[in-house]
Amino acid sequence: MRTPFLLAGLAAAVLAAPAFAQAPAGEHGEALKTMITQAAAGTCAADLMAEQLLTACNQQIAQMAPGLQSLGAVESLTFVRTEQTPQGPVEMYAVKFAGGQTMTWFIGGRQGDGKFAIAGTQG
Repeated sequence: MRTPFLLAGLAAAVLAAPAFAQAPAGEHGEALKTMITQAAAGTCAADLMAEQLLTACNQQIAQMAPGLQSLGAVESLTFVRTEQTPQGPVEMYAVKFAGGQTMTWFIGGRQGDGKFAIAGTQG
């Protein structure tokens, strides 16, 4: 199942950007898990999302929530790599759901207020 999520117009740039740096471990897995869990429950994580990302989430939540619910709860997140993009570092994670599916998700573009400008899935 493909579940679109919070691309906020930046997915193409994020996914096409070459990896310039590798981090030994991700720093934002818990924030990503919170975003996914709240979206599955039908809400957007306003305390974690920058304005543009929050707007995109609110526009997509009605379609997103049922798809995420069908995957089951997040069982685990495994850090994959960090990619440097024009918007800053973006961390990639393999997210395993209780229904058995594993998907690649990303989070990044952290701003001065601690909120993220980029989050989503490659599907």
